[in-house]
Amino acid sequence: MPPPDDEIRTGARTGRQAIRRILIVDDSRLQLRLLEKSLEPLGLTLISATSGEQALALCQNDPPDLVLSDWIMPGMSGIDLCQALRTAETGHYIYFILLTSKSQIDEVVKGLDLGADDFVSKPVETDELHARINAADRILRIERELARKNRMISETLEEVRALHADLERDLAEARNLQMALVQRQPLIFPAAEVNFLFQPTGHVGGDLVGSVALETPDRIGLFGIDVSGHGVASALITARLSAWLSGAQPEQNLALDRVEGRVVGRDPADVCRVLNDTFLREISTEHYFTMVYAVVDLAAGRLRIAQAGHPHPLILRAGGEVEKLGEGGLPIGLIPDADYEAFDVALAPGDRLMMHSDGLTESRRPDGRLLGRQGLSHLFRRHGALPGRRLLQALHWELSALNDDEFEDDLSCVLLDYRGPG
Repeated sequence: MPPPDDEIRTGARTGRQAIRRILIVDDSRLQLRLLEKSLEPLGLTLISATSGEQALALCQNDPPDLVLSDWIMPGMSGIDLCQALRTAETGHYIYFILLTSKSQIDEVVKGLDLGADDFVSKPVETDELHARINAADRILRIERELARKNRMISETLEEVRALHADLERDLAEARNLQMALVQRQPLIFPAAEVNFLFQPTGHVGGDLVGSVALETPDRIGLFGIDVSGHGVASALITARLSAWLSGAQPEQNLALDRVEGRVVGRDPADVCRVLNDTFLREISTEHYFTMVYAVVDLAAGRLRIAQAGHPHPLILRAGGEVEKLGEGGLPIGLIPDADYEAFDVALAPGDRLMMHSDGLTESRRPDGRLLGRQGLSHLFRRHGALPGRRLLQALHWELSALNDDEFEDDLSCVLLDYRGPG
């Protein structure tokens, strides 16, 4: 390891030193020459000024790395020069050493308070001056390394902000595209009306609600889906599922089949089985989804429903009672060859069917407890006199108030109002 006297020269040879140019300021030309001679062994560029004003002009045009200035000078003193440099835009920090014969501690403190970095007492000892400059070089190397890293951090933050803005735009567009996949307009029939609710918790969600047109106008398929997880991956899966449940031909829609040349709707249990087989075969993912699928026969007033891990559908009977439907079932996409069962439910005029995701039942009450099925049933009953769209709006408003608009999961719901055959 080189001795302290050689630290600057070693840095100069390796290109690691921070101090390359030193400005010496003294109104005595003799003192300037003596200081230059003592600093020549360091191999640095030395410039000189005989007044504070001249030094300030030099610093503004081509700032040095270090200023070595006498304190007492006519006109602009060394400390005045130091203060002027601290307020000037020089492009980098200039280390400032005052040469002084002042020895009182209060004068030294004053100089430090006014911006000086260090002091060298007159008469100047060469070894001490070299040691002080070596110390200054170490400090400036650290300062400039920190400045470099801060610039890198700032540049990285700007890049992150730009990427975040791009991502926000992409997610907003993805949200619009996903909203286009979800059925939002009501379906109106002589015997019934169907309304839909979909509210993702983030930009995009993993829920899906919709309908399937079946073989006759008085038969319709209704579904609610909740893909595991949140965010973009879940949303991409819902897009794929939407494609599997859309279209008027069996090769386009897994809820349809062709029997003796006719397109017919599959049994709800069969729909779940076909989706399970197709999902496991065509999508490699750790995600799965829950689903409830119902075939509504409006003419007969009958539901046939299959439940695949989705929350239990609720029926609000015309008399005011709320019934839970289904036994649960396995989610889709977990187990090959999983078996699913369908069950039948009779509808009477005035009955209302709600198929909902767990975002509704897992909403929080003010005390932190989950709303649960009983809480949702209470809200369903309380708003049961409202027409379909307004009932869903009322549920959404109440849940928003309970959760301060901060939902932990997506909200989705299908509401069937059965009026009875005309």
